[in-house]
Amino acid sequence: MRILVFGKTGQVATELQQQADVTALGRDLANLSDPAACAAIIAGSDCDVVINAAAYTAVDKAEEEEAQAQVINGDAPAAMARACALRDIPFLHISTDYVFKGTGTDPWRVSDPTAPQNAYGRTKKLGEDGVRAAGGQHAILRTSWVFSAHGNNFVKTMLRLSDTRDALSVVNDQIGGPTPAGAIASALLDIARQMKTDPDTGGTYHFGGTPAVSWADFAREIFTQTNRTVTVTGIPTADYPTPAARPLNSRMDGTTLETDFGIPQPDWKTGLRDVLKTLEQDT
Repeated sequence: MRILVFGKTGQVATELQQQADVTALGRDLANLSDPAACAAIIAGSDCDVVINAAAYTAVDKAEEEEAQAQVINGDAPAAMARACALRDIPFLHISTDYVFKGTGTDPWRVSDPTAPQNAYGRTKKLGEDGVRAAGGQHAILRTSWVFSAHGNNFVKTMLRLSDTRDALSVVNDQIGGPTPAGAIASALLDIARQMKTDPDTGGTYHFGGTPAVSWADFAREIFTQTNRTVTVTGIPTADYPTPAARPLNSRMDGTTLETDFGIPQPDWKTGLRDVLKTLEQDT
């Protein structure tokens, strides 16, 4: 199976390259700011499957650059999906829990209405809408709180801060499922294989780590697993204001993904151990 990946240095794109023989395109070869050029790449490729692992992910900056974020997160995936539909090949796209309102305590189901509360969420929702409207075989994988040994993420930030500090204040009223990028990559590859076998498969799915946890408790587990003595004080979101509103509820219900593809939600604590082991080996 010939897989074309948009994205090269991001967390999921890096994991895809480590787990499979894929052709990964960075910004130098495929800039999502030019949706037509991305579509042309697909049209001229001999790939069997396309995975979009690239996005505008600067959540706070998107408040000031929503137009640019909309091109990258909204227009580009739609153009890619249309190009895949014309070639009759599956298109897989990563989305986010930010398309929801972010309130309540129940895990978000695929059937729940979307109501993004910030620019990033709005642009990702536009991308989802465009992918569905393209009319081809597709899979939209909504995920949350991605972490890995690569790039910038919460795990690496906590480790960096704890190098010089023995006490940290971390938000404790945002609840979600930390999700290993390696598990996301594995799920995408599994979905792609099954979609190639069965052209009737596809749709929108949720994939988030389990069990649900607060950022503060996620930090505590990081320090427990690394044997670091760091006091974590939980604080409300109101005490840590950001330009973009953050969801208090990022829980994800992965039932449909397990039903359709046999892929269960990943245990994030196990994924964290793997990431920390990789980071230790790299130092």
